[in-house]
Amino acid sequence: MNAALPMWRALPLAGALLLTACAAPNKPLYSWEGFPRQQYEVLQRSGADANAQILAMQAHAEKARAAGAALPPGFRAHLGMLQLSVGAADQARASWQAEKVAFPESSPYMDQLLKRLDGGAAAQPTPGKPS
Repeated sequence: MNAALPMWRALPLAGALLLTACAAPNKPLYSWEGFPRQQYEVLQRSGADANAQILAMQAHAEKARAAGAALPPGFRAHLGMLQLSVGAADQARASWQAEKVAFPESSPYMDQLLKRLDGGAAAQPTPGKPS
C-alpha cells in the first residue's frame, strides 16, 4: 500500500496552503498606540502633565486619521476628561459628543458627563446624602 496521497487529493490541500500563506495579515481594528499607557498614568496620578497628554493624544488622533485607522473606544472620552481638567470645557463637550457618535453604546455615560458639565449635576441627589 502506498502511503502517499493520490495526486487528485493533494491538489486541493496544496491550493489551500498556498492561499493561506499569501493572505495579508489582518489590520488592527483600532489604532491604540500609547493610549492604554496614558490612561494608566492618569489613573495612577503619576504626575503626568495633562496638557502634554492632550497634545500626545491629539497627535495620535491625527496620525490615526492620516492612516485611515479608527480611534479606540474611550479615547475621545478620556481626552474630554483631560480637557476638562485643564479648564477647556467646550473642547471636553466636543470630545464627549464625538465619543457618542463613534460609539453609540457610550451614550448613557457621555450624556451623564454632558449633563454634569451643563450644570445638571446640582439637580441630582448626591449618593449618601438625603434629598
